[in-house]
Amino acid sequence: MFDEEDDDDFEGNLREDLERFEAHLRGDALGFMDSDRLEMLIDHYLINSHYQKARACAEYAIARFSYIPLFQLRMAQAISAMGQLKEALHVLAQIEKWEQSCEFYLTKASIFSQLRDRKNAIRYFEDALRLSEPEDRDEIYLDLAMEYQSAQDYKNAVRILREAIDTSPHHEGALYEIAFCYDQMGEYEQAIQCYSDFIDENPYSFTAWYNLGNAYSKLEHYEKAIWAFDYCVLINEDFGPVYFNMGTVYLAMEKFDLAVQAFLKCIEMDGEDATALCYLGEAYEQLNLLVEAKTCYLKSIDLLPDFADPWLGLGIVYDLEGNTQEALSFLNKSLQLDPENAGILHVLAGAHEKLGDIDQAMLFYQESLKLDPNDEECLSGCIALWAEYSLIEPEAFLYDFLITYPTNITAKVCLVNVYWKLGKHFDAIALFKECVEQDKDKAKEIFTLNEELLNVNEFVNLAD
Repeated sequence: MFDEEDDDDFEGNLREDLERFEAHLRGDALGFMDSDRLEMLIDHYLINSHYQKARACAEYAIARFSYIPLFQLRMAQAISAMGQLKEALHVLAQIEKWEQSCEFYLTKASIFSQLRDRKNAIRYFEDALRLSEPEDRDEIYLDLAMEYQSAQDYKNAVRILREAIDTSPHHEGALYEIAFCYDQMGEYEQAIQCYSDFIDENPYSFTAWYNLGNAYSKLEHYEKAIWAFDYCVLINEDFGPVYFNMGTVYLAMEKFDLAVQAFLKCIEMDGEDATALCYLGEAYEQLNLLVEAKTCYLKSIDLLPDFADPWLGLGIVYDLEGNTQEALSFLNKSLQLDPENAGILHVLAGAHEKLGDIDQAMLFYQESLKLDPNDEECLSGCIALWAEYSLIEPEAFLYDFLITYPTNITAKVCLVNVYWKLGKHFDAIALFKECVEQDKDKAKEIFTLNEELLNVNEFVNLAD
Protein backbone atom coordinates (compact mmCIF):
# COMPACT_ATOMS: atom_id res chain seq x y z
CA MET A 1 0.00 0.00 0.00
CA PHE A 2 0.99 3.60 -0.53
CA ASP A 3 1.18 4.41 3.16
CA GLU A 4 4.01 1.88 3.50
CA GLU A 5 6.29 3.83 1.13
CA ASP A 6 8.75 6.32 2.53
CA ASP A 7 8.19 10.09 2.41
CA ASP A 8 10.42 10.71 -0.61
CA ASP A 9 8.56 8.14 -2.71
CA PHE A 10 5.25 9.55 -1.59
CA GLU A 11 6.17 13.13 -2.52
CA GLY A 12 7.65 12.02 -5.83
CA ASN A 13 4.61 9.99 -6.81
CA LEU A 14 2.21 12.74 -5.72
CA ARG A 15 4.15 15.34 -7.72
CA GLU A 16 4.10 13.10 -10.78
CA ASP A 17 0.35 12.41 -10.41
CA LEU A 18 -0.38 16.11 -10.01
CA GLU A 19 1.50 16.90 -13.20
CA ARG A 20 -0.36 14.14 -15.06
CA PHE A 21 -3.80 15.18 -13.81
CA GLU A 22 -3.29 18.88 -14.49
CA ALA A 23 -2.07 18.01 -17.98
CA HIS A 24 -5.30 16.04 -18.33
CA LEU A 25 -7.27 19.13 -17.31
CA ARG A 26 -5.55 20.93 -20.19
CA GLY A 27 -6.66 18.21 -22.64
CA ASP A 28 -4.06 15.42 -22.40
CA ALA A 29 -5.03 11.81 -21.90
CA LEU A 30 -4.59 10.65 -18.28
CA GLY A 31 -4.32 6.93 -18.71
CA PHE A 32 -4.97 4.54 -15.85
CA MET A 33 -4.64 5.75 -12.27
CA ASP A 34 -5.73 3.53 -9.40
CA SER A 35 -8.27 4.60 -6.77
CA ASP A 36 -5.70 5.13 -3.99
CA ARG A 37 -3.73 7.59 -6.09
CA LEU A 38 -6.88 9.46 -7.11
CA GLU A 39 -7.86 9.69 -3.45
CA MET A 40 -4.46 11.20 -2.65
CA LEU A 41 -4.88 13.75 -5.42
CA ILE A 42 -8.33 14.81 -4.26
CA ASP A 43 -7.17 15.09 -0.65
CA HIS A 44 -4.21 17.22 -1.75
CA TYR A 45 -6.52 19.60 -3.61
CA LEU A 46 -8.97 19.83 -0.71
CA ILE A 47 -6.25 20.47 1.84
CA ASN A 48 -4.84 23.25 -0.32
CA SER A 49 -8.28 24.79 -1.03
CA HIS A 50 -8.15 24.00 -4.76
CA TYR A 51 -11.81 23.07 -4.79
CA GLN A 52 -12.43 23.25 -8.55
CA LYS A 53 -9.62 20.78 -9.16
CA ALA A 54 -10.79 18.58 -6.31
CA ARG A 55 -14.23 18.48 -7.89
CA ALA A 56 -12.83 17.64 -11.33
CA CYS A 57 -10.70 14.87 -9.86
CA ALA A 58 -13.68 13.49 -7.88
CA GLU A 59 -15.83 13.49 -11.03
CA TYR A 60 -13.10 11.57 -12.88
CA ALA A 61 -12.85 9.06 -10.02
CA ILE A 62 -16.64 8.57 -9.79
CA ALA A 63 -16.81 7.84 -13.53
CA ARG A 64 -14.26 5.02 -13.13
CA PHE A 65 -14.91 3.77 -9.60
CA SER A 66 -18.63 4.37 -9.11
CA TYR A 67 -18.79 1.58 -6.54
CA ILE A 68 -16.51 3.49 -4.11
CA PRO A 69 -18.72 5.93 -2.14
CA LEU A 70 -15.68 7.80 -0.80
CA PHE A 71 -15.34 9.66 -4.10
CA GLN A 72 -18.89 11.00 -3.89
CA LEU A 73 -18.16 12.05 -0.31
CA ARG A 74 -15.11 13.95 -1.59
CA MET A 75 -17.27 15.48 -4.33
CA ALA A 76 -19.73 16.73 -1.69
CA GLN A 77 -16.87 18.19 0.35
CA ALA A 78 -15.46 19.98 -2.68
CA ILE A 79 -18.71 21.54 -3.88
CA SER A 80 -19.86 22.49 -0.36
CA ALA A 81 -16.56 24.36 0.03
CA MET A 82 -17.49 26.19 -3.17
CA GLY A 83 -20.81 27.24 -1.59
CA GLN A 84 -23.01 24.72 -3.41
CA LEU A 85 -24.53 23.43 -0.18
CA LYS A 86 -27.84 21.98 -1.36
CA GLU A 87 -26.10 20.27 -4.26
CA ALA A 88 -23.65 18.75 -1.79
CA LEU A 89 -26.50 17.39 0.32
CA HIS A 90 -28.00 15.83 -2.81
CA VAL A 91 -24.69 14.05 -3.52
CA LEU A 92 -24.52 12.78 0.07
CA ALA A 93 -28.10 11.48 -0.11
CA GLN A 94 -27.05 9.16 -2.94
CA ILE A 95 -24.53 7.30 -0.77
CA GLU A 96 -26.13 7.50 2.70
CA LYS A 97 -27.19 3.84 2.65
CA TRP A 98 -23.60 2.69 2.12
CA GLU A 99 -21.45 5.41 3.66
CA GLN A 100 -22.26 5.95 7.33
CA SER A 101 -18.85 6.84 8.63
CA CYS A 102 -17.81 9.53 11.09
CA GLU A 103 -16.45 11.60 8.20
CA PHE A 104 -19.75 11.31 6.30
CA TYR A 105 -21.73 12.66 9.24
CA LEU A 106 -19.17 15.40 9.92
CA THR A 107 -19.48 16.54 6.31
CA LYS A 108 -23.26 16.56 6.53
CA ALA A 109 -23.22 18.36 9.88
CA SER A 110 -20.86 21.02 8.54
CA ILE A 111 -23.15 21.68 5.56
CA PHE A 112 -26.22 22.04 7.79
CA SER A 113 -24.21 24.34 10.04
CA GLN A 114 -23.43 26.57 7.07
CA LEU A 115 -27.14 26.51 6.19
CA ARG A 116 -27.84 27.59 9.79
CA ASP A 117 -30.01 24.53 10.28
CA ARG A 118 -28.95 24.05 13.91
CA LYS A 119 -31.25 21.09 14.59
CA ASN A 120 -29.83 18.94 11.80
CA ALA A 121 -26.27 20.14 12.39
CA ILE A 122 -26.52 19.01 16.02
CA ARG A 123 -28.07 15.70 14.97
CA TYR A 124 -25.27 14.81 12.58
CA PHE A 125 -22.45 16.06 14.83
CA GLU A 126 -23.85 13.72 17.49
CA ASP A 127 -23.88 10.85 14.95
CA ALA A 128 -20.27 11.66 14.05
CA LEU A 129 -19.29 11.74 17.72
CA ARG A 130 -20.86 8.32 18.26
CA LEU A 131 -18.77 6.82 15.43
CA SER A 132 -15.56 8.74 16.05
CA GLU A 133 -12.22 7.46 17.22
CA PRO A 134 -11.02 8.83 20.60
CA GLU A 135 -8.27 10.91 18.98
CA ASP A 136 -10.83 12.71 16.79
CA ARG A 137 -13.35 13.64 19.48
CA ASP A 138 -11.86 16.87 20.81
CA GLU A 139 -12.72 18.82 17.67
CA ILE A 140 -16.15 17.21 17.27
CA TYR A 141 -17.07 18.09 20.86
CA LEU A 142 -16.18 21.72 20.13
CA ASP A 143 -18.15 21.76 16.86
CA LEU A 144 -21.19 20.30 18.59
CA ALA A 145 -20.93 22.74 21.50
CA MET A 146 -20.65 25.66 19.06
CA GLU A 147 -23.92 24.60 17.41
CA TYR A 148 -25.66 24.57 20.78
CA GLN A 149 -24.18 28.00 21.52
CA SER A 150 -25.40 29.33 18.18
CA ALA A 151 -28.86 28.09 19.13
CA GLN A 152 -28.37 29.86 22.52
CA ASP A 153 -28.84 26.49 24.21
CA TYR A 154 -26.03 27.04 26.69
CA LYS A 155 -27.20 24.31 29.05
CA ASN A 156 -26.62 21.60 26.44
CA ALA A 157 -23.41 23.29 25.30
CA VAL A 158 -22.12 23.02 28.87
CA ARG A 159 -23.19 19.37 29.01
CA ILE A 160 -21.18 18.58 25.88
CA LEU A 161 -18.17 20.58 27.04
CA ARG A 162 -18.18 18.90 30.44
CA GLU A 163 -18.21 15.56 28.63
CA ALA A 164 -15.31 16.78 26.47
CA ILE A 165 -13.31 17.74 29.55
CA ASP A 166 -14.11 14.45 31.30
CA THR A 167 -13.05 12.51 28.20
CA SER A 168 -9.94 14.59 27.56
CA PRO A 169 -8.67 16.21 30.78
CA HIS A 170 -6.25 18.47 28.87
CA HIS A 171 -8.90 19.85 26.49
CA GLU A 172 -8.31 23.54 27.18
CA GLY A 173 -10.31 24.60 24.12
CA ALA A 174 -13.37 23.15 25.84
CA LEU A 175 -12.45 25.01 28.99
CA TYR A 176 -12.46 28.35 27.14
CA GLU A 177 -15.85 27.60 25.58
CA ILE A 178 -17.39 26.49 28.85
CA ALA A 179 -16.25 29.79 30.37
CA PHE A 180 -18.22 31.64 27.70
CA CYS A 181 -21.32 29.49 28.31
CA TYR A 182 -21.27 29.93 32.07
CA ASP A 183 -20.82 33.67 31.51
CA GLN A 184 -23.88 33.78 29.24
CA MET A 185 -25.90 31.82 31.79
CA GLY A 186 -24.62 33.86 34.73
CA GLU A 187 -23.83 30.62 36.58
CA TYR A 188 -20.52 31.68 38.09
CA GLU A 189 -20.73 29.39 41.13
CA GLN A 190 -21.01 26.37 38.82
CA ALA A 191 -18.16 27.76 36.75
CA ILE A 192 -15.97 27.97 39.85
CA GLN A 193 -16.77 24.35 40.71
CA CYS A 194 -15.99 23.25 37.14
CA TYR A 195 -12.62 25.04 37.03
CA SER A 196 -11.72 23.87 40.54
CA ASP A 197 -12.43 20.24 39.57
CA PHE A 198 -10.33 20.69 36.43
CA ILE A 199 -7.47 22.19 38.44
CA ASP A 200 -7.57 19.25 40.86
CA GLU A 201 -6.65 17.03 37.89
CA ASN A 202 -4.55 19.61 36.01
CA PRO A 203 -2.94 21.91 38.60
CA TYR A 204 -0.55 23.43 36.04
CA SER A 205 -3.26 24.55 33.61
CA PHE A 206 -2.77 28.33 33.54
CA THR A 207 -5.95 28.75 31.47
CA ALA A 208 -7.97 27.00 34.18
CA TRP A 209 -6.56 29.33 36.85
CA TYR A 210 -7.26 32.28 34.53
CA ASN A 211 -10.90 31.27 34.03
CA LEU A 212 -11.28 30.59 37.74
CA GLY A 213 -10.10 34.13 38.44
CA ASN A 214 -12.59 35.53 35.94
CA ALA A 215 -15.45 33.62 37.58
CA TYR A 216 -14.49 34.92 41.03
CA SER A 217 -14.29 38.43 39.55
CA LYS A 218 -17.83 38.20 38.15
CA LEU A 219 -19.05 37.38 41.68
CA GLU A 220 -17.00 40.33 43.02
CA HIS A 221 -14.86 37.96 45.09
CA TYR A 222 -11.88 40.10 44.23
CA GLU A 223 -9.31 38.71 46.67
CA LYS A 224 -9.96 35.17 45.41
CA ALA A 225 -9.80 36.41 41.82
CA ILE A 226 -6.32 37.86 42.41
CA TRP A 227 -5.29 34.62 44.13
CA ALA A 228 -6.28 32.63 41.03
CA PHE A 229 -4.65 35.12 38.64
CA ASP A 230 -1.43 34.95 40.67
CA TYR A 231 -1.31 31.19 40.12
CA CYS A 232 -1.91 31.72 36.41
CA VAL A 233 1.07 34.08 36.28
CA LEU A 234 3.19 31.72 38.34
CA ILE A 235 2.61 28.97 35.77
CA ASN A 236 2.84 31.17 32.67
CA GLU A 237 4.15 34.68 33.20
CA ASP A 238 3.95 35.36 29.44
CA PHE A 239 0.15 35.07 29.26
CA GLY A 240 -0.86 38.66 28.51
CA PRO A 241 -4.66 38.56 29.07
CA VAL A 242 -4.29 37.72 32.76
CA TYR A 243 -2.57 41.06 33.43
CA PHE A 244 -5.46 42.96 31.87
CA ASN A 245 -8.00 41.16 34.06
CA MET A 246 -5.82 41.62 37.13
CA GLY A 247 -5.83 45.35 36.35
CA THR A 248 -9.62 45.52 36.18
CA VAL A 249 -9.92 43.70 39.50
CA TYR A 250 -7.42 46.02 41.17
CA LEU A 251 -9.44 48.97 39.81
CA ALA A 252 -12.58 47.53 41.42
CA MET A 253 -10.65 47.06 44.68
CA GLU A 254 -9.42 50.68 44.44
CA LYS A 255 -5.82 49.45 44.51
CA PHE A 256 -4.85 51.86 41.79
CA ASP A 257 -1.05 51.51 42.05
CA LEU A 258 -1.36 47.76 41.48
CA ALA A 259 -3.83 48.37 38.65
CA VAL A 260 -1.25 50.59 36.92
CA GLN A 261 1.41 47.89 37.24
CA ALA A 262 -0.93 45.24 35.82
CA PHE A 263 -2.03 47.32 32.82
CA LEU A 264 1.55 48.34 32.04
CA LYS A 265 2.56 44.66 32.07
CA CYS A 266 -0.40 43.82 29.81
CA ILE A 267 0.69 46.48 27.31
CA GLU A 268 4.30 45.30 27.52
CA MET A 269 3.18 41.74 26.72
CA ASP A 270 0.53 42.34 24.06
CA GLY A 271 1.31 45.80 22.72
CA GLU A 272 -0.74 48.98 23.00
CA ASP A 273 -4.47 48.30 23.02
CA ALA A 274 -7.22 50.93 23.17
CA THR A 275 -9.07 49.28 26.06
CA ALA A 276 -5.97 48.60 28.16
CA LEU A 277 -4.76 52.17 27.64
CA CYS A 278 -8.16 53.54 28.62
CA TYR A 279 -8.21 51.51 31.84
CA LEU A 280 -4.63 52.52 32.56
CA GLY A 281 -5.74 56.13 32.12
CA GLU A 282 -8.53 55.55 34.64
CA ALA A 283 -6.06 54.15 37.17
CA TYR A 284 -3.78 57.18 36.71
CA GLU A 285 -6.82 59.46 37.01
CA GLN A 286 -7.77 57.88 40.34
CA LEU A 287 -4.19 58.48 41.54
CA ASN A 288 -4.59 62.13 40.47
CA LEU A 289 -1.80 61.68 37.92
CA LEU A 290 -3.79 63.68 35.40
CA VAL A 291 -1.03 64.26 32.84
CA GLU A 292 -0.38 60.52 32.61
CA ALA A 293 -4.12 59.83 32.46
CA LYS A 294 -4.59 62.31 29.63
CA THR A 295 -1.71 60.75 27.66
CA CYS A 296 -3.28 57.29 27.96
CA TYR A 297 -6.73 58.49 26.92
CA LEU A 298 -5.31 60.28 23.87
CA LYS A 299 -3.36 57.17 22.81
CA SER A 300 -6.51 55.10 23.23
CA ILE A 301 -8.44 57.52 21.00
CA ASP A 302 -5.69 57.40 18.37
CA LEU A 303 -5.99 53.61 18.24
CA LEU A 304 -9.80 53.48 18.31
CA PRO A 305 -11.47 56.85 17.62
CA ASP A 306 -15.00 55.45 17.96
CA PHE A 307 -14.39 54.08 21.48
CA ALA A 308 -16.52 56.20 23.82
CA ASP A 309 -14.72 55.48 27.11
CA PRO A 310 -11.45 57.40 26.51
CA TRP A 311 -13.45 60.46 25.34
CA LEU A 312 -15.34 60.24 28.64
CA GLY A 313 -12.08 59.87 30.57
CA LEU A 314 -10.58 62.86 28.78
CA GLY A 315 -13.64 64.94 29.66
CA ILE A 316 -13.36 63.93 33.32
CA VAL A 317 -9.67 64.88 33.41
CA TYR A 318 -10.33 68.32 31.92
CA ASP A 319 -13.11 68.81 34.47
CA LEU A 320 -10.78 67.79 37.31
CA GLU A 321 -8.26 70.31 36.02
CA GLY A 322 -10.91 73.02 36.30
CA ASN A 323 -11.60 73.25 32.56
CA THR A 324 -15.23 72.18 32.77
CA GLN A 325 -16.37 74.14 29.73
CA GLU A 326 -13.66 72.51 27.62
CA ALA A 327 -14.54 69.13 29.12
CA LEU A 328 -18.04 69.35 27.65
CA SER A 329 -16.80 68.85 24.09
CA PHE A 330 -15.15 65.54 25.05
CA LEU A 331 -18.15 64.42 27.11
CA ASN A 332 -20.55 65.22 24.27
CA LYS A 333 -18.34 63.27 21.86
CA SER A 334 -18.47 60.30 24.22
CA LEU A 335 -22.27 60.52 24.39
CA GLN A 336 -22.49 60.73 20.60
CA LEU A 337 -20.56 57.45 20.37
CA ASP A 338 -22.55 55.73 23.12
CA PRO A 339 -25.92 57.50 23.52
CA GLU A 340 -27.44 54.81 25.78
CA ASN A 341 -24.68 55.04 28.40
CA ALA A 342 -26.16 56.17 31.72
CA GLY A 343 -22.72 56.89 33.19
CA ILE A 344 -21.88 59.43 30.48
CA LEU A 345 -25.22 61.20 31.01
CA HIS A 346 -24.52 61.32 34.75
CA VAL A 347 -21.10 62.92 34.23
CA LEU A 348 -22.63 65.44 31.81
CA ALA A 349 -25.25 66.29 34.43
CA GLY A 350 -22.52 67.03 36.96
CA ALA A 351 -20.57 69.16 34.49
CA HIS A 352 -23.62 71.28 33.60
CA GLU A 353 -24.42 71.65 37.29
CA LYS A 354 -20.91 72.99 37.89
CA LEU A 355 -21.41 75.52 35.09
CA GLY A 356 -24.73 76.64 36.56
CA ASP A 357 -26.77 75.30 33.64
CA ILE A 358 -29.44 73.80 35.88
CA ASP A 359 -32.02 72.94 33.21
CA GLN A 360 -29.49 70.92 31.21
CA ALA A 361 -28.16 69.30 34.38
CA MET A 362 -31.66 68.17 35.40
CA LEU A 363 -32.33 66.87 31.90
CA PHE A 364 -29.17 64.74 31.93
CA TYR A 365 -29.81 63.50 35.48
CA GLN A 366 -33.28 62.28 34.53
CA GLU A 367 -32.14 60.73 31.25
CA SER A 368 -29.42 58.87 33.14
CA LEU A 369 -31.91 57.55 35.69
CA LYS A 370 -34.20 56.27 32.92
CA LEU A 371 -31.33 54.08 31.73
CA ASP A 372 -30.00 53.14 35.17
CA PRO A 373 -32.50 53.64 37.98
CA ASN A 374 -30.15 51.88 40.41
CA ASP A 375 -27.48 54.59 40.23
CA GLU A 376 -27.79 55.85 43.81
CA GLU A 377 -25.31 58.69 43.38
CA CYS A 378 -27.13 59.97 40.31
CA LEU A 379 -30.52 59.84 42.04
CA SER A 380 -29.24 61.63 45.15
CA GLY A 381 -27.51 64.28 43.05
CA CYS A 382 -30.62 64.86 40.95
CA ILE A 383 -32.93 65.29 43.96
CA ALA A 384 -30.41 67.44 45.86
CA LEU A 385 -30.11 69.84 42.91
CA TRP A 386 -33.86 69.93 42.33
CA ALA A 387 -34.57 70.54 46.02
CA GLU A 388 -32.49 73.74 45.94
CA TYR A 389 -35.19 75.34 43.78
CA SER A 390 -38.38 73.44 44.59
CA LEU A 391 -39.63 70.56 46.72
CA ILE A 392 -42.93 69.93 44.94
CA GLU A 393 -41.38 68.55 41.73
CA PRO A 394 -38.93 66.23 43.54
CA GLU A 395 -41.79 64.88 45.68
CA ALA A 396 -43.86 64.07 42.61
CA PHE A 397 -40.86 62.59 40.79
CA LEU A 398 -39.88 60.35 43.71
CA TYR A 399 -43.48 59.24 44.28
CA ASP A 400 -43.77 58.14 40.62
CA PHE A 401 -40.26 56.67 40.69
CA LEU A 402 -41.17 54.44 43.65
CA ILE A 403 -44.29 53.18 41.92
CA THR A 404 -42.02 51.79 39.21
CA TYR A 405 -39.13 50.83 41.54
CA PRO A 406 -40.80 50.18 44.92
CA THR A 407 -37.71 48.65 46.59
CA ASN A 408 -35.28 51.46 45.71
CA ILE A 409 -34.04 52.42 49.18
CA THR A 410 -32.15 55.51 47.98
CA ALA A 411 -35.35 56.96 46.49
CA LYS A 412 -37.18 56.27 49.76
CA VAL A 413 -34.50 58.01 51.83
CA CYS A 414 -34.57 61.02 49.49
CA LEU A 415 -38.36 61.16 49.80
CA VAL A 416 -38.10 61.04 53.59
CA ASN A 417 -35.97 64.18 53.41
CA VAL A 418 -38.35 65.91 50.99
CA TYR A 419 -41.36 65.04 53.19
CA TRP A 420 -39.62 66.49 56.25
CA LYS A 421 -38.67 69.71 54.49
CA LEU A 422 -42.26 70.08 53.22
CA GLY A 423 -43.49 69.79 56.81
CA LYS A 424 -45.00 66.35 56.26
CA HIS A 425 -43.36 65.03 59.42
CA PHE A 426 -45.73 62.12 60.02
CA ASP A 427 -45.20 60.84 56.46
CA ALA A 428 -41.42 61.31 56.79
CA ILE A 429 -41.21 59.30 60.03
CA ALA A 430 -43.48 56.54 58.69
CA LEU A 431 -41.43 56.16 55.52
CA PHE A 432 -38.16 56.29 57.50
CA LYS A 433 -39.40 53.40 59.64
CA GLU A 434 -40.01 51.43 56.45
CA CYS A 435 -36.46 52.27 55.28
CA VAL A 436 -34.95 51.05 58.55
CA GLU A 437 -36.84 47.76 58.27
CA GLN A 438 -35.60 47.31 54.71
CA ASP A 439 -31.93 48.32 55.19
CA LYS A 440 -30.86 50.07 58.38
CA ASP A 441 -27.41 51.07 57.10
CA LYS A 442 -28.87 52.68 53.96
CA ALA A 443 -31.59 54.34 56.01
CA LYS A 444 -28.96 56.11 58.12
CA GLU A 445 -27.87 58.01 55.01
CA ILE A 446 -30.74 60.38 55.83
CA PHE A 447 -28.45 62.01 58.39
CA THR A 448 -25.96 62.82 55.64
CA LEU A 449 -28.72 64.38 53.55
CA ASN A 450 -30.16 66.32 56.48
CA GLU A 451 -28.02 66.74 59.60
CA GLU A 452 -30.93 68.43 61.41
CA LEU A 453 -32.54 65.02 61.80
CA LEU A 454 -29.75 63.99 64.18
CA ASN A 455 -31.60 66.17 66.68
CA VAL A 456 -35.00 64.59 66.07
CA ASN A 457 -35.64 61.80 68.58
CA GLU A 458 -38.01 59.83 66.37
CA PHE A 459 -35.32 59.44 63.71
CA VAL A 460 -32.45 58.76 66.11
CA ASN A 461 -34.46 56.15 68.03
CA LEU A 462 -35.53 54.34 64.87
CA ALA A 463 -31.91 54.29 63.60
CA ASP A 464 -30.48 52.84 66.84
